Amino acid sequence: MAVETATGRRRTVIRAVEGVEGVEGATGRAAPTPSRGRMPLGPYGPPALLTDPMTWRAVPYLLVNMFYGLAFFGLLSFAVPAAFALTVVGVGVPLLALLMVVWRAVAMAERRLLRLAFGVVIADPYRPSAGGGPLRRWREMVVDPATWKDLLYLLLLPPIGFVELVVSAVLWTLGAVLLVAPLPLLFGGGPLKVTDGLLVDTWAKALACPPAGLAVLVAALYATRGLAWLHALLGVALLGAGEKELLAARAARLRASRARGVDAAEAERRRIERDLHDGAQQRLLTVAIDLGRARERLDHDPREAGELLARAHEGAKTALAELRDLARGIHPAILTDRGLEAALSSLTARAPVPVRLSVELVDRPPAAVESIAYFVVSECLANVVRHASATEASVRIGGLGERVTVEVRDDGAGGAVLRPGGGLAGLADRAATIDGVLTVDSPPGGPTTVRVELPCRW
Repeated sequence: MAVETATGRRRTVIRAVEGVEGVEGATGRAAPTPSRGRMPLGPYGPPALLTDPMTWRAVPYLLVNMFYGLAFFGLLSFAVPAAFALTVVGVGVPLLALLMVVWRAVAMAERRLLRLAFGVVIADPYRPSAGGGPLRRWREMVVDPATWKDLLYLLLLPPIGFVELVVSAVLWTLGAVLLVAPLPLLFGGGPLKVTDGLLVDTWAKALACPPAGLAVLVAALYATRGLAWLHALLGVALLGAGEKELLAARAARLRASRARGVDAAEAERRRIERDLHDGAQQRLLTVAIDLGRARERLDHDPREAGELLARAHEGAKTALAELRDLARGIHPAILTDRGLEAALSSLTARAPVPVRLSVELVDRPPAAVESIAYFVVSECLANVVRHASATEASVRIGGLGERVTVEVRDDGAGGAVLRPGGGLAGLADRAATIDGVLTVDSPPGGPTTVRVELPCRW
């Protein structure tokens, strides 16, 4: 999949199967970012929630979603029964089909709003269409469970939005009023009536209001995040894919990964055969010929025999070096013995251009992840030399949750693209065997960045 960004940079993304992904997970709860983790009272303390942009993205959604929910509820509560009633005379079928398209479109927009407000990503769970005429497409929508789950979500939106509006408005308004309650007395105004049972008419009451207001505002922070979490749960349950769809997507992803793994293994086997045939085998054949000629000339021309033996010796050393490089390309021993950092240090030290290496891993990844990460870096550095005309490169290995990220960047000419049968496509296939993701960002003129995310569990 290729995407043109707003700046004209071409970004290529390879995935096995597109599915439901959560920026914050299926529950809509974000993992604490490093900056939040350094806040006083921890990543879920009041200072962290107060400075978290997600809190302030959730507040306007919780305050206004009831109103457009009421508009859709009014439309659907009138139009859907009318469409069903008119279906018996045939007039309601086109109307019902139009309504289905409308509430699907509204549900799709709601998924995007949930992503903006709560950070939860819900992919459209609709079954792929088999094509055909409008009647067949309408039948597909009717039998698709996601269509009716969308409708249920939209019908539940007004009452849920009402609760969210009341809780949010009361807490935020009460906290703000209590916080500024001393101001009327300070500027010579009259008493301030906060609620029916609370009249701020003395300095003792006025001075007690700001701390109470801060406490209410803290409660509003947690209430906002709690309501956002619950609403995200509802959105994932009704707007996301069901269990069967998730299992089907998982099975499809595994089939695609298995097929790409088989293709990658076959391509690797052919490469090894080609390297052996064109490299070491030809050199060893030359060594055998030189040794045969030297044996024939050993008695009557010892000097020429010596030259042939010296040439055979050099050829044997070259073949041995090629076999060693080939074995290192299959799986370097240092990778197994000392791990990814040592193997990459050895690899970058042999690179013909300066390479900055940064490895930030707490625990050693699984062997399959180390192997793929090593070959990604190896292939990318080879491309830097062969194609990019780069003067320097950098390699960064880091951990992100239960994933290992590999990023190789160079200052070359750019313009790298994924071509079937090419080196980058082979890396994408290798990463896909463990459900990994490869992205290439290489605008013309450079720089080029190849990034791979590899799961540590699959």
